[in-house]
Amino acid sequence: MSKPTIAVIGGTGAEGSGLAVRWAAAGYPILIGSRSAEKAATAATEQSALLPPGSAAITGAGNAEAAAAGEVIVLSVPYDAQAATIDQIRAGSQGKIVVSVVAPLKPPRVSTVWRPPGGSAAEEAQAQLGDGVRVVAAFQNISAEHLKDLAWEPDSDVLVTGDDKEAKQLTIGLANAAGFYGIDAGPLANSSVVEGLTAVLIGINIRHKVKGSGVRITGIPRIGR
Repeated sequence: MSKPTIAVIGGTGAEGSGLAVRWAAAGYPILIGSRSAEKAATAATEQSALLPPGSAAITGAGNAEAAAAGEVIVLSVPYDAQAATIDQIRAGSQGKIVVSVVAPLKPPRVSTVWRPPGGSAAEEAQAQLGDGVRVVAAFQNISAEHLKDLAWEPDSDVLVTGDDKEAKQLTIGLANAAGFYGIDAGPLANSSVVEGLTAVLIGINIRHKVKGSGVRITGIPRIGR
């Protein structure tokens, strides 16, 4: 069975590009989306150079074009850019699954949890995109530090929240394909807690002088691991 094309909106950034490389290596065709189609194309060329033989293709396009062509959309942009980016991809997202990787951080104290007015970045994205889109929140708590190194084996879990079971299962599959272990963490309302953990992890990194702290859930069987 062919794997769906993933449009990574914000795929020129550290986390989006790292996930794109790992998914392409796992056989998922990737469309890098950016405000600049030229920048997206350059990033796609750079990311393609990291792939082993037999990987799926990585190409680039403007945000609206990438969203329209993607079968699954991953939104990986800073929170401050979320609303404007969703304006660009709203039409192309209808009828699809949008995976929000956005973590709302409020400078200058990015290690202190801050909750957006709409409850969470993912809930705000759902409200802005409308009922025709199934929003899932995931990947907020993973470090971009080693993502592009395909020899690196992740040791953290990905907490997945959403209101649609099928959309969550697909996202869990994407987490597993990237080398992580995806876990259903409940409805989209729980995304506020998962997003807030990003600030907690930033603080842990600072205090313990590390770069890649993550979250691992104990007490559940590791199916396939």
